[in-house]
Amino acid sequence: MSCNPFGSESQACELGNYVSYAVNVSSSDDVIATLKFAQENNIRIVVRNTGHDLFGRSTGAGALAIWTHHLKNIEFLDWRDGNYNGPAAKVGAGVEAFEAVQAAGPRGLAVVTGECSTVGIAGGFAQGGGHSILSSNFGMGADQALEYEVVTAAGELVTASTTKNSDLYWALSGGGGGTYGIVISLTIRVHPAGDFGGATLSFVPAEDDTTAFREAVSQFHSLLPGMIDHGVSIIYFLSSASFFIQSLTAFNSTGDFVERTVLAPFTKVLGNLNIPFSATYTTLSYLDHFNTYEGPLPYGFFSVGGFQYGSRLIPRSLLEDDNTSLQKAITNLTTNGGVLIMGSAASYAAPSNGVPNAIFPPWRETLIQMQLLTPFNNTNREQNLRNQKIITNDLNPQLSNITPQSGAYMNEGDFNEPNWKSTFFGPNYDKLLSIKQKWDPKSIFYINKGVGSDTWIVAEDGRMCRADSSSPQTSWWRSGENHGEL
Repeated sequence: MSCNPFGSESQACELGNYVSYAVNVSSSDDVIATLKFAQENNIRIVVRNTGHDLFGRSTGAGALAIWTHHLKNIEFLDWRDGNYNGPAAKVGAGVEAFEAVQAAGPRGLAVVTGECSTVGIAGGFAQGGGHSILSSNFGMGADQALEYEVVTAAGELVTASTTKNSDLYWALSGGGGGTYGIVISLTIRVHPAGDFGGATLSFVPAEDDTTAFREAVSQFHSLLPGMIDHGVSIIYFLSSASFFIQSLTAFNSTGDFVERTVLAPFTKVLGNLNIPFSATYTTLSYLDHFNTYEGPLPYGFFSVGGFQYGSRLIPRSLLEDDNTSLQKAITNLTTNGGVLIMGSAASYAAPSNGVPNAIFPPWRETLIQMQLLTPFNNTNREQNLRNQKIITNDLNPQLSNITPQSGAYMNEGDFNEPNWKSTFFGPNYDKLLSIKQKWDPKSIFYINKGVGSDTWIVAEDGRMCRADSSSPQTSWWRSGENHGEL
């Protein structure tokens, strides 16, 4: 039980939108048995791994959670098929980024993981696309997928790969988590790695010269395509009062190369503008680099709970052809909107030896996955609601207006996005829906703003009802209401 932090002290505690029960699964048999029980008793199912989610997809009022968090097996393999020959790792659904990094590092291998060290690899990360500090070198998380073990809505354990159930493999590789089946394990490509070059860099505006600060920010974005072409990724934060490169990652490189080649054009700009800056450079092993810049492990450096989010995928062409429009939007967002911008800059192009998958096509032209962060107020619910409406109606449109052919990352966008089908899925949506209807004909797997989610309507009390009232199954009731016992 929990209490509403915005309510009075005399208000009763309740579960609210949290699941009523959870099954801590340890095998595919547990998943199959839980699915069978839920369907026989008309109980809503939620697939939950680590719970990293900005859309409320990992919980649900009255639901029964299938908790895959403790499927922690990691097995390293020598993989050979018609598409890829090389090292691989089979990871259980519960394996988190830091666990994979700690297992792979001593073997001289690198794993494409999320920037947050506690995100599960096989869950929404890979299934939603998955941007990474290694994307410039190896593509996105979904590009690493070789084979899935999946429990389907019919309660069957199947394999999905490019040669077995290839339609399901395609959908799972970028079409959204918790939608087509319950992934038990994922086999991924892993990559031999040497040293990593790394860097941080920060500066602030002078009290009497914000013009120079804005010019520096503009020049950073102008130079960014050239930096990324060196095979690096850059995570940075930007407000009206500060600029901070939290991590620059250069695969199989050195800190000296980063300083003298990658960042040298930008530090020269800062010198010409008489802007003092602080920078550090490192040459580290993969494990030490990840721990230094994305750690400290296991929990990492960033707490998502302090913010509300919007986002947009910024194409490379905008920085090259119309950087002025981008800078106008950034200035207005940070100065007038009070936004903290978080940018994940890399090349997200498909790897040369990649295979077709359901990654949202605008990702392939993206240079920055730009998130718009506004503060979350722990004591003022109404302020949070107002701020979220501002994200939807004012802040996000400032970026979508200058990137009309782009969209947003389905895992880190605005959960109130009105045009979610085109913004998160685009031309892939109809094919994904067809695959979902094949593998989940009763639509028992539901996530907010996911493929086929408009099959259901969520009432204010959390009860889910069929949007088509003529359906024989018209609602999912809260678990525990005369549905038997687990």
